Amino acid sequence: MDITLSQCFIAVDDHDKALAFYRDALGLDVRNDVGFEGMRWVTLGSPAQPGVEIVLEPPLADPGASPADRQAAAELLAKGLLRGVIFSTDDVDATFERIRESGAEVLQELFDQPYGVRDCAFRDPSGNMIRFARRRTTG
Repeated sequence: MDITLSQCFIAVDDHDKALAFYRDALGLDVRNDVGFEGMRWVTLGSPAQPGVEIVLEPPLADPGASPADRQAAAELLAKGLLRGVIFSTDDVDATFERIRESGAEVLQELFDQPYGVRDCAFRDPSGNMIRFARRRTTG
């Protein structure tokens, strides 16, 4: 039995600002943009991984959520306490420069980690930590 990743979700508080980061700075393709009951979901993906999608969703994508729960989720997002994602890239140095030039907030400059990756980290416009990594080759 094969199990593969199909979708992952990232909470955002402003889809248009998020698109400027994920589409324009990262170069992901917009695959879908849907509104429902006053909420919006935008699905993006890398051309290199047609079967994997990233869904940008509201911080609490539940139409029945209480105002208090919506506020709590928004506060966690604003603090950067919701989980982000880690992207792999074959040229993490060029990726770092491209994203930094877009104006994104740098959380970690390029660094060779002791566990075998060279990586960096940014905040997306909603506060999520997004990492970019390349596994170092040994030789």
